[in-house]
Amino acid sequence: MEPVGCFPSISHSFPWIDALFPQLDGKGIERTKTTTTDAVEGATNASKNEAMGSGWDANGKGWWIVLVGTIGTTALACGWWKKIGTSGTHVSETHAKPNRRNAKEGVRSDGTPVRAEGKEENKSIEGPLWEHLVERGWHDAHRPNVRHAENQPTPETRGRKTRNRAPSEEDDPGTPDPGTATEEDEADVGVDGEEEEGETPIVTRMRRQSVLPSDRGTNSYGGLHPIDSANGSANQSRIHSSLHSVASAEEKHPRVVYSKFQHPEEVFTEETEEVCAMMHEMLQMRDKYLFRSKEDLGPEGPSRPMEEAKVPTEIRPQPFEHKGMEKVAVTYRMVKGVVHVYPKEGDGTPLYKPPADDREFFTDMHRMLKHASLGPVRTLTYHRLLLLEQKFQMYLMLNADREFLSQKTAPHRDFYNVRKVDTHIHHSACMNQKHLLRFIKSKLRKEPNEVVIFRNGKYLTLKEVFESLNLTAYELSVDTLDMHADKSTFHRFDKFNLKYNPCGQSRLREVFIKQDNLIQGRYLAELTRQVMDDLEAAKYQMAEYRVSIYGRRQNEWDQLSSWIVDNKLYSDNVLWMIQIPRLYNVYKDIGLLNNFQQFLDNIFLPLFEVTVDPSTHPQLHVFLQMVVAFDMVDDESKPERRPTKTMRTPEDWDLPFNPAFSYYVYYIGANLHVLNQLREARGLNCIKFMPHAGEAGDVDHLVSTFMWSHSIAHGINLRKSPCLQYLYYLKQIGLAVSPLSNNNLFLDYHRNPFPTFFNRGLNVSLSTDDPLMIHFTKEPLVEEYSVAAQVWKLSSCDLCEIARNSVLQSFFPNECKMHWVSKTFWKPGVEGNEIEKTNVPHERLAFRYDTLQTELDLVERGAALYYEKNPDHQKFEL
Repeated sequence: MEPVGCFPSISHSFPWIDALFPQLDGKGIERTKTTTTDAVEGATNASKNEAMGSGWDANGKGWWIVLVGTIGTTALACGWWKKIGTSGTHVSETHAKPNRRNAKEGVRSDGTPVRAEGKEENKSIEGPLWEHLVERGWHDAHRPNVRHAENQPTPETRGRKTRNRAPSEEDDPGTPDPGTATEEDEADVGVDGEEEEGETPIVTRMRRQSVLPSDRGTNSYGGLHPIDSANGSANQSRIHSSLHSVASAEEKHPRVVYSKFQHPEEVFTEETEEVCAMMHEMLQMRDKYLFRSKEDLGPEGPSRPMEEAKVPTEIRPQPFEHKGMEKVAVTYRMVKGVVHVYPKEGDGTPLYKPPADDREFFTDMHRMLKHASLGPVRTLTYHRLLLLEQKFQMYLMLNADREFLSQKTAPHRDFYNVRKVDTHIHHSACMNQKHLLRFIKSKLRKEPNEVVIFRNGKYLTLKEVFESLNLTAYELSVDTLDMHADKSTFHRFDKFNLKYNPCGQSRLREVFIKQDNLIQGRYLAELTRQVMDDLEAAKYQMAEYRVSIYGRRQNEWDQLSSWIVDNKLYSDNVLWMIQIPRLYNVYKDIGLLNNFQQFLDNIFLPLFEVTVDPSTHPQLHVFLQMVVAFDMVDDESKPERRPTKTMRTPEDWDLPFNPAFSYYVYYIGANLHVLNQLREARGLNCIKFMPHAGEAGDVDHLVSTFMWSHSIAHGINLRKSPCLQYLYYLKQIGLAVSPLSNNNLFLDYHRNPFPTFFNRGLNVSLSTDDPLMIHFTKEPLVEEYSVAAQVWKLSSCDLCEIARNSVLQSFFPNECKMHWVSKTFWKPGVEGNEIEKTNVPHERLAFRYDTLQTELDLVERGAALYYEKNPDHQKFEL
């Protein structure tokens, strides 16, 4: 063989060569140009010395690579495999391929057959080479078998394996056909069969393979071969910034891999250890207060057998059927604002009680606030959040193409036909303005003489109502309704609430958007039915509607439940939630309430009564089985005094001003906690807690909801507290963010932290909040996604991940989530995903899971080191 040239400086361009093979001592790479026959002979001879194979040059005459040094021809071992199966048993081609322009099909230029007939022979890396790689930190997962260059496709194989061949069941979905020309293969051969100007074929090949994934499927490595992160600090200091590919941590999916950026392990200082101990303590506080029912599935899975269901009616075919239940022999009474359940009348130990009293809760809350405000805590959590964001950006740079092609392999699914749930929408504003306008005009035309309201001592028909406003059906328009939020509502929650009044008239709101009116809410029921029909027609869009219970009277529950049951307001695409406006001060001013205890009595006593004896309120019993959660709403920006352990009890709170947000959270959360214990014991559904929090106001709102709530609406104020943001990330608490709503009230769209939250891995979803005031189209949820995608340049994979988050955040039955997400949706990472259902690539979820585990391990290890060094430190006990 006649040497063409030597490249002694090649290792300087590729430092991983020196890192892996110090024996080379910078001697370089020698490239020799041979005939085709010589190249094959060279590959055959080299294979006896553990060589990796040979390749063809751009001129069709073939070439062979020799790495000068004690390792012989093993340069190909560290960077030039086309792809490697993660199991270590499958082997792919090397970079060798015939020239398509000059070489005859099946025959080399000198007439030698491309390869011998028969089965290809695979050989593993053995002997000194493998021993050397083991010393450098490699293990069996990195060990490939090698297909040598003489095993080129035969003419029969080429005829059999074509680009349009239908794949068989035995085909590996991540392995391209040997006879199929991939996009990368075609890119490697230029128009004239030459490498790029100024580069040799070797450098060109290595440059491409260090950037582009060799096989763009979901089951292959891209770029350089993995370098084990556990090689030791000395090795890490030399190659800690090298790009490599690592297998996912999912044991059940060992072939799911993604390209990852390696970085050294954390160094724990005394300050870091103490901060981790504080974080660990705050995480345990949530475990102390949060109610978890049997339906809240953890990694261990369900405690009862479940079968997937397409829609909720497959689980409950008759949602309005009343099944009688006997009265349970318990009693209940309010104790300092929280209901306690006792086995019998009189004294005794409560059967069900809250996890802590008010004094203990406010003490724990202030302890969390103190930890979150410390400088070292803020510094560490901010740096970890910044690292999470940068990790995601690096992940996208390395894996975006692989994700895109993974989505293309998923049959049928795309963004439009994956399930997505509107996790934050108010029922009174669930329609858009054009829909409401058409409905009003229709009623004016068809039912002008319907008596709809009692005002000023007389009954008025619908026609007379509009005549009193000097309006006709012809004059009505979207602009006349004036219900769309505009610049005047920014930082003016009071003006935003006035937009609920069509044409600025409260009487029109009472007629069309209220359920407790003279016509028993018939118009609102018809509107609701129409919106439900639109959702069912869309099929893949769901919603969780919030209806109000104000706490003014106890009979509000009966009125609401009779409206739902009598009008048969049920849809497989809709769930019901209860929202409680924080308006105690308003009802106190007009004399409806004397103290805060009456407010709590009106809300919770009917619920305990119907749970103990369903025959007392049969319609409420039916309705509560459709209710999935409680919400708490109102303007958070109002100034308030932060509650302390010396605050007045609800019985003593007869002041004219409103209690603080955290005061509401404790008493609503504690009563729900006890109610859920009773309902679960009776075999009834439990009711979650998902309040509005973090839209405005102080960060203590987010501390109290971190302790009590399953998920929250908004949460954009987490941007002000890196510690709380990090805690919400570690616990993966759902955030139903509504950027368009925030844009009209408290935060400009371009300043919204949603894309930052998403990049960092927080459990975020997009929601509409109030389509009547904000959106223009018939599908407000898709409108919300489309605006976010355009402004923040979200990819299809991003949108599908957000949609998947919304399904997991929602309170739809677990059986439906099995059909919509995965049969094992409760498992973390790849095991809880089916790309055929969610269109979310496994690589994305493997990355999310690995980064979350890294952060959890950091906190656990740091806390363990701190407790070991400080045995006298009092740990937080649940």
